Amino acid sequence: MSDDLAETLGLDAAGDAGGDAGGDAGGRRERRGRSGGGGRDARRAARGRPSTLYTPFITRNVGTFDVLSQEGLEIIEANAETILEEIGIEFRDDSESLDMWRAAGADVDGERVHIPRGLARELIKTAPASFTQHARNPERSVEIGGGNTVFAPVYGPPFVSDIDGGRRYATIEDFQNFVKLAYSHQGMHHSGGTVCEPVDLPVNKRHFDMVYAHIKYSDKPFMGSVTHPERALDTLEMARIVFGSEFLETNTVLVSLINANSPMTWDATMLGALKNYARANQAVITTPFILAGAMSPVTVAGTLAQTLAEAMAGMAFAQLCRPGAPVIFGSFASSISMQSGAPTFGTPEPALVLYGCAQLARRLNVPFRSGGSLCGAKVPDAQAAFESANTLLPTVLGGVNFVLHAAGWLEGGLVSSYEKFMMDADQCAMMRTMLEGVDLTENGQAMDAIREVGPGAHFLGCSHTQANFEKAFYRSSIADNSTYEQWESEGSRDTYQRSAALVKKTLAEYEAPVLDPAVDEALIDFMAKKKASFPDSNV
Repeated sequence: MSDDLAETLGLDAAGDAGGDAGGDAGGRRERRGRSGGGGRDARRAARGRPSTLYTPFITRNVGTFDVLSQEGLEIIEANAETILEEIGIEFRDDSESLDMWRAAGADVDGERVHIPRGLARELIKTAPASFTQHARNPERSVEIGGGNTVFAPVYGPPFVSDIDGGRRYATIEDFQNFVKLAYSHQGMHHSGGTVCEPVDLPVNKRHFDMVYAHIKYSDKPFMGSVTHPERALDTLEMARIVFGSEFLETNTVLVSLINANSPMTWDATMLGALKNYARANQAVITTPFILAGAMSPVTVAGTLAQTLAEAMAGMAFAQLCRPGAPVIFGSFASSISMQSGAPTFGTPEPALVLYGCAQLARRLNVPFRSGGSLCGAKVPDAQAAFESANTLLPTVLGGVNFVLHAAGWLEGGLVSSYEKFMMDADQCAMMRTMLEGVDLTENGQAMDAIREVGPGAHFLGCSHTQANFEKAFYRSSIADNSTYEQWESEGSRDTYQRSAALVKKTLAEYEAPVLDPAVDEALIDFMAKKKASFPDSNV
């Protein structure tokens, strides 16, 4: 057996596990001490690194888990069409949107738009089934749609937390740190958008610094500002500085989150941002934001029908802005406690909504966004872990293409947690192995190993194991699988503490990707001139 494999298994080079666990602990600690800074320590450090190579996105080789039959899908679709036609969707405070719907054949009554059966679905046919979101580093561009999965960080919290500083309002430094973490971790394919809300900057100007952070500190794809139509235009201008105006006209470099004001309402702020992005050929995620029981019916089928109607209205409107503009069918559905009214996460009903919406999106032939690592826990504890797992597994099994809130979400989305970011990103990296499915190559079949070992022996020393052991199984950067004695000798650290150490290590070792100095200078100049052109405001 090789020294590398023996050390991995906690054996000596001869393959002997030694005495009992307690009695041999001191001897193992002594051997570790004698190894000093040489090969064994280097091998242990290497094993702490990810066991899989980075890929810009995940391409699934396994099927999806479906919860609705053909009949069930047709029922939900028919109910959604009834909502669009009979009840209607409000497009508030935006006369241009109403005129566009009227010209498309909808019945507009005040701000209520009644969309004839089949019209929204017909309009959506011009949207692409999948599209490339280009990163400034082409090797990190992502394909959104089809059998692909893209993980993006948490979005929107005003607070951050870490093991040293506790819970506090987020700053632009925190924002930059989360961008650096997402850039550095193989489990994240995307830089995200509002990874936290930097409340130390004026509301009407902070979007400049946020978009700049994504460009400066990462070369993964990122999201645009949507809090005001003008801020969407600022994002587009900054993207043009990075990518060039001509490239932007025919390629997608931004994905932006456009939330419906559920139930059945689109407001002027979101519509203004949607129009600006769609007309520039940039992708929008039209997402009903639903706490079932408050913003939709308490039933899964009712929530599915309302979600489909709202999302279809948004996607169809994007096609009225520019036929062929990329869209993503979004769904964010959580339940609430019927006793307290507080949102709950990791429960079965939202998972069923996710599975159902994923099927409905595939029937529309558009990419789908949902899921993540959601929880209501206040710290990264057992509740955070099981609620997040109960969201992440349906996300990957259901076939979600763009996963927002994949890492860092805490306290129902109020907090971006540094430590939970590392825990979640580790799990996201592991999902790649599951979605890649079963390796049926000659090496994967391992018949040579079975022939070599034969009955009654073990596979630890066979040639196949020697050749594959370093990459054979996903190796977590967070979990501790050492002996109790080794764990104790290294400080008895729990997952929270190990994650905190990894955060600090990652930020300390971070190196920014190369950014053309001329582009950087142009961005800084643009931001300075724009900021100077209007006063600070917190609205």
